[in-house]
Amino acid sequence: MSTQQSVLFDAPGPRARRAILVGNVIGAVVVLGVAALVLVALGRKGQLAPELWSSLFTSDAWQYYFIPGLQNTLRAAGFAIVGALAFGLVFGTGRLSHLRAVRIVSGIVVEFFRAVPVLLMMIFFWLLLGLSKVDDAPFLAVVFALVLYNGSVIAELVRSGVGNLPRGQSEAGLAIGLTAGQTLRSIQLPQALIAMLPALVSQLVVVLKDSALGQIITYNELLRAAQLYGVGNGNILQSLVLAAVIFIVINWLLTLVARWLSRFLSGRTAGATAAGPGIGNPTVVAGGPTEDAPAVSATR
Repeated sequence: MSTQQSVLFDAPGPRARRAILVGNVIGAVVVLGVAALVLVALGRKGQLAPELWSSLFTSDAWQYYFIPGLQNTLRAAGFAIVGALAFGLVFGTGRLSHLRAVRIVSGIVVEFFRAVPVLLMMIFFWLLLGLSKVDDAPFLAVVFALVLYNGSVIAELVRSGVGNLPRGQSEAGLAIGLTAGQTLRSIQLPQALIAMLPALVSQLVVVLKDSALGQIITYNELLRAAQLYGVGNGNILQSLVLAAVIFIVINWLLTLVARWLSRFLSGRTAGATAAGPGIGNPTVVAGGPTEDAPAVSATR
């Protein structure tokens, strides 16, 4: 066979396909029924009135509330994502170090910040920075908390991703003269990052969503801006719905970027593999023997 397929489960037969179709139809009917009941209840309460929704699309609403709130959300999430990735790579590789002291310290740091709730860290840094009279304390508190918590999760992803690679990867690096650290950085870590990209993107989405917790410490991000606008205009439900839609769109775009990045990195890895005749044996090249490696007869 020219193409090998790995079958993890039996393909459903005609009866199973009919059962799946019936289940999907029933599920869709139930969801539509619940949605209809919710809309009817909202209509009875007057929450579907056009004037409550139309005010969300005025220039004042976006200029003074939603756009500044969105900018603050993206600002905090952007700094937190960069910091969390750096934190995760440093302490993730630290947990894989051949030095016992580095492994212990990295493990303590990662496990501690994974265990502390991110909201508690936000409040702690907010109070600490406020007492120190630091400017923009809510923003810094949000970023610090998101970096420490999500960076610890990413560090564990790095550790588990490298640990799940075949042992032959590290053995190959050691066989060609690389040190354990060079093998980790040059061979294992790039492959682990590609393999764990879906989980990594999910964690980055968590960073973006957790930035909404900043409204509790008065950080004027998107959720807080929507609440302020809704309270002032009597349409808080509608404002929160719009904020939710904006979050969904941003997370969807982040997922699209991650898919493109995954295909790009996979293509580069495949290209490097395809272009590697002679890897592990520098004297053998695709074009034939070299001066250092004379031709070997096909027969003996």
